[in-house]
Amino acid sequence: MPPSLLGLEGATVRFAGRAVLDTVDLEVAEHEVVCVLGPSGSGKSTLLRAVAGLQPLDAGRVTLDGRDQAGVPAHRREVGLMFQDHQLFPQRDVAGNVAFGPRMHGASRTEQRARVAELLDLVGLPDAARRSVAALSGGEQQRVALARALAPAPRLLMLDEPLGQLDRSLRDRLVAELRELFGRLGTTVLAVTHDQGEAFALADRVVVMRDGRIAQSGTPLDVWQRPADAFVARFLGFDNVAAATVAGQTADTPWGKMPVPEDAPQGTRTVLVRPTGVRVVPADTGLRCTVTARTFRGTHVAVRLQPEDAPPLDAACALRSAPEVGDAVGVEFDAAEIVVLG
Repeated sequence: MPPSLLGLEGATVRFAGRAVLDTVDLEVAEHEVVCVLGPSGSGKSTLLRAVAGLQPLDAGRVTLDGRDQAGVPAHRREVGLMFQDHQLFPQRDVAGNVAFGPRMHGASRTEQRARVAELLDLVGLPDAARRSVAALSGGEQQRVALARALAPAPRLLMLDEPLGQLDRSLRDRLVAELRELFGRLGTTVLAVTHDQGEAFALADRVVVMRDGRIAQSGTPLDVWQRPADAFVARFLGFDNVAAATVAGQTADTPWGKMPVPEDAPQGTRTVLVRPTGVRVVPADTGLRCTVTARTFRGTHVAVRLQPEDAPPLDAACALRSAPEVGDAVGVEFDAAEIVVLG
């Protein structure tokens, strides 16, 4: 693991006596891309502002390269910050926006021009230097904002909902481009987003926040496969979550008894049943349900199932075999797609 570049130790921010950032400990290694996820009010944007020096801490500390940043103003922290609305200077052309950081750091005009050309080529806008920012599309503005944030060569690049205003197809394309760009540059990135797909595609590590604290931190695969608790599971979009009693390789749940992996924690627990683990079978087999909704998802059909005396279930069905609304079906469960939380 590369050495830590950014450290938060017991970082706390209070508004009107309430902790919106609550004794947070977090490290970001050099060249690592970390995405912070969480619902509105979870503290993720406050965390970003605290690192940037835009929000003072009430307790704890922020370090960069091991140096405490207390008293260091935002413009001296060697961090770049890119906001959701880009905040480009409308009175400056593209080159003027990108050159702003190097100019503030004392670069000569020749150095500024070279840096602008290098970065506009890097973000795929090699001929845009003299264009007005008002004439740019949303995607082009995003690229210019990224080039401007990278221009002073910050040790740490921070992104606040960087793609939030873009349409889905453009967002998906730019996420892939950003991932490749950060890898090529070796950029250390701390990004905040509410979009799970964006975070999981971009990050080396995902941090999920709840009520000002870190609920879970891990690789995208780890967090997706093994959510830390019911909150994280539901935040990731899994609705098949319920209390259960686990004994051996069987869990007693509101949906009846179901198999669990052999290494599952025992006793009173919470189970997550992935939609891919809900097998639709003939109505006279397994748990009897009625199909109450179906939604085409491109690669599969998401089906909502209502048992007679249990919470609803979400299932993922193959395109050609998905049942219709109103159909009576049976349900069986696949142990490989069941996670015992905690």
